[in-house]
Formats: sequence, C-alpha cells, structure tokens
Amino acid sequence: MSNQQEAPKIEFPCDYPIKVVGRASHDFRQVVLDVIEIHAPGFDLTLVDVIESSGGKFQSVRVTITATGEPQLKSIYEDLKATGRVQMVL
Repeated sequence: MSNQQEAPKIEFPCDYPIKVVGRASHDFRQVVLDVIEIHAPGFDLTLVDVIESSGGKFQSVRVTITATGEPQLKSIYEDLKATGRVQMVL
C-alpha cells in the first residue's frame, strides 16, 4: 500500500477559473479574452477581473470558463503562451 495520494480528479464539465499574468498594456485584457473565446466561447464577460500589480508593471486577467476537459485547458494554456505576452497561467 502506498502512502502517496493521487491528485483529485476534475469532473468535467465544470466552472474553471483561469488567472493569466502578463506585462501591463492597454490591450492585454483583450488578447487574453480573444484566446479564451476561441476555446470556451460564450464565457461570462461580467465575471472577468483585471488587476494591476502594485507597481503597475503587470496585470492579471481572471476569467471563469465552463471547462469541457483536459485537452481544452491544455489548448488554452498553449495558445496563451504562444501570444508572447503571457508570463504565467494559473
């Protein structure tokens, strides 16, 4: 018997929060939302939050989507990173 526990499995579909961090700019929010819209069309724009870092150098965009599975989440992550504008996806 192993003492290691398996990570909890996510049951899809589910509400899934995504936080995207990048350098602050006038269009960073839109870049993030454009990518997410491709993979999770129709997410609720009223639930999108944009937060500036204390120094104003970075922004985080938080959005909740209805996740349909791991392939969707992986595609979102890869496409966000491919923009060259994203520092981190949580």
